[in-house]
Amino acid sequence: MIRIISATSGNNLNLAKALEAVVKDLGGEASIINLEELNLPLYTPPLEKEGMPEKAAWLTKELTDSKGTIWLAPEYNGSLPPVVCNAVAWVSRAGGENWRDAFNYKYAVVGTHSGGGGAKLVGAVKGQLEHLGTTVLARSIITNYQKELNPESAKTILSQLMELSK
Repeated sequence: MIRIISATSGNNLNLAKALEAVVKDLGGEASIINLEELNLPLYTPPLEKEGMPEKAAWLTKELTDSKGTIWLAPEYNGSLPPVVCNAVAWVSRAGGENWRDAFNYKYAVVGTHSGGGGAKLVGAVKGQLEHLGTTVLARSIITNYQKELNPESAKTILSQLMELSK
């Protein structure tokens, strides 16, 4: 199962739906996780002491059970949006050392629909995921208002992800 994580409910969610269709057309299974809809509270150590939010535990299990991931987010101020950092922070605090199973030995693709180029976002997400143990494929998926999704490129990139994530 490929988990497609969308940071937003707008253009990146639309991109997630398009990529989900590509995965399914290739004979794979995919599901979308919309981080905005999860509405996780802002991670802080005092809040963690109150207990793990149910949605954070659910997200951790979804990522742990995945074979591969696709991370989609807009570029915010030359980096990644806070909703992504917050979600990763909660996952990294869930379940002791077992949280690493959400990232270790997994393959990922990073993509974006951004108002600008999106390259800085791709680099930021790639750096974070690799730090956590995920192997991020070299090719990313970048769309914007002037550059639509190239179906053939998407098919090639996602075929590679699916092959590696068996």
